[in-house]
Amino acid sequence: MSDDRMEFEDRAEAVLSVFRRGAEFTKEILEDNQRLRAELNAVRSRHQNAAQDEGDWAKLREELCSRIDQLESERATIRQHLQSVESENQQFASRYVEIEEENNNLANLYVASYQLHSTLDPSEALKVILEIVINLIGAEIFCVYLHDPNDGGLRAVASEGAPVSHFPTIPSGEGFVGQSLLDGEVATRVLSGGGRGPVQGGEPTVSIPLRVDERPIGAIAIYSLLQQKSGFSALDQELFTLLAGHAATALFASQLYSQSERKLSTIQGFIDLLTS
Repeated sequence: MSDDRMEFEDRAEAVLSVFRRGAEFTKEILEDNQRLRAELNAVRSRHQNAAQDEGDWAKLREELCSRIDQLESERATIRQHLQSVESENQQFASRYVEIEEENNNLANLYVASYQLHSTLDPSEALKVILEIVINLIGAEIFCVYLHDPNDGGLRAVASEGAPVSHFPTIPSGEGFVGQSLLDGEVATRVLSGGGRGPVQGGEPTVSIPLRVDERPIGAIAIYSLLQQKSGFSALDQELFTLLAGHAATALFASQLYSQSERKLSTIQGFIDLLTS
């Protein structure tokens, strides 16, 4: 059990204890009030029957009224204290929800990281990246670019929300995405024409560079978010960082594995040809 959860349970027990004491004290106040009213009625009855001295009656009435005022003041103090405890309890509940959300975010980050490194198939690695961007970030229109070592440009190889052919090829180091890959930093911006894909003249709002050390692997360009998502959260920023590192490593490893498999197959075929 985490320290935050233990602290929350201790504070919750303390709150319940205060509530119980408050309830017992309120009960005592009500019993005293009822007893005093009974005494007041008895005094009135004795006054009527025995015609007590008016001065004694006034003094007793003053004492009783003073005691009632004191009880009313104590009740108001208890009510104010209970309201304060209730406010503190709501703060604890809000903090508990925040902790649960943080734990859920950590679980999502772990699952995303695990999925990225669960395959050495380039097509499967791209599929996992698409699923993470759709389900965890909530992107509607985006694409994954891969770096072309021949001319240094970026070419779209997988996309969501529009065909791959609709996303432009990006020359080396040019534009919002190309500069982001060159700098090696996640780039975000807010556009007045957001929500549009490349065919409608839209431009990316987020560029996630994919690099292994100083070697460019590709980039993820996000054009728009799902309708129910209004902006980026702290978890989204963590996912951008995770994708910038882990997605690049996953793609790089799968590409190396695919190349080594093809070379091994070629070498094996050549050996079989020589030995046949």
